[in-house]
Amino acid sequence: MITSDIRVDGDRLWRSLGELGDVGAYSDDDTGLRGVRRLALTDADLAGRELVTGWMRAAGLTVTIDRIGNIYARRDGRDNTLAPVMVGSHIDTVATAGRFDGCLGVLGGLEVVHTLNDHGIATERPIEVAVFTEEEGVRFGTDMLGSAVAAGRIDLADARQRTDPDGVSAGAELDRHGLVGEVAVPIRAPFAYLECHIEQGPILAAGDTRIGVVQGVQAITWLELQITGRAAHAGATPHHLRRNAGLAAALITVRLNEMVESGAYGAMLATVGRQVNYPNLINIVPEKSLITVDLRNPDGAAMARAHADLAAYLAEVEQLAGVTITSRTTAETPPVVFAEQMRDLVEKHAANLGMSSAPITSGAGHDAGEIAALCPAGMVFVPGLYDGISHNPREYSTPQACADGIDVLLHAVLELAVAAD
Repeated sequence: MITSDIRVDGDRLWRSLGELGDVGAYSDDDTGLRGVRRLALTDADLAGRELVTGWMRAAGLTVTIDRIGNIYARRDGRDNTLAPVMVGSHIDTVATAGRFDGCLGVLGGLEVVHTLNDHGIATERPIEVAVFTEEEGVRFGTDMLGSAVAAGRIDLADARQRTDPDGVSAGAELDRHGLVGEVAVPIRAPFAYLECHIEQGPILAAGDTRIGVVQGVQAITWLELQITGRAAHAGATPHHLRRNAGLAAALITVRLNEMVESGAYGAMLATVGRQVNYPNLINIVPEKSLITVDLRNPDGAAMARAHADLAAYLAEVEQLAGVTITSRTTAETPPVVFAEQMRDLVEKHAANLGMSSAPITSGAGHDAGEIAALCPAGMVFVPGLYDGISHNPREYSTPQACADGIDVLLHAVLELAVAAD
């Protein structure tokens, strides 16, 4: 059957993004916009999962769940003994999300299935649409948790023991929601994996480029720093007698900015995303401060140097501010370069469909970076508006851009799924 003229139903895809975006919706006070708050393994996440798996079953897919709650929805192939072509992403969100991050990859995968069904197209290999647990990492402290367990980088027992800020473990929430499935982890390797995602940056839109051919994912390190000093009266304690945890936190933040601006660590980015002081009162020198550090770098060696140099600086801060600092690494993923054949596949089908494309490296972490340890993996990026803002209610990609990305995904999947070896 000739499939070169087949396109996805962009209106159907857009409706599904809107309906899923209604689950966990909230009114954002800062922007006045409607955002999405669907943190992993919360009741809102469960409602989103139930909506999506209902659509999957209605499309004729067989739904299974693994031991960390990842969902796999299979469309049979002619030979179900062959490893499947897997597509997917996640539907959990940060606390201040938009409708697209992760969801486009999952619902786009489902739209691929709908389109194949609409045209009566059978494939040699099965196709699976995956929904991975806790990709964002904002609840249980490490990103790509579900796909890392599926790929074998994180042990299941370790993943289950991870807790949220209230001390609730991932395992307890999986059990509460009945999300511990029968599929063993690590999972059997797929034949290939593809993920379509919004860029989450400004590059594609600025270049008027329709498709990003993702070359790989940069390294990510997350640190949690517990800084302990001594509480003291803000007016009665001389400067030289203070052990100011808040000062230590500020020094570290400034040093990270200096490291980035120095250029000595390549294209590194550093963010102190969370800071909590105790007792957090205007007239008391902070006794304790908790800060998180997010380091990103496409160069693994440069990342290692930055981590080591930061550790050395923490020892200096302890002496300077009279505090003690305990550092804990909560997430650490190396840079990933996607398989050349997968990059070429995305580029080829973008060209076949008359879409401009450009190579791009992902600044964000993605499930594709984990599944790349099991099989050839690749990603399709589509542009976003408003400087590509993401993790924010202003996050937006157009209906046409979303349909473009999933059209490329469709044709790439078809080429992979007709292969018998």
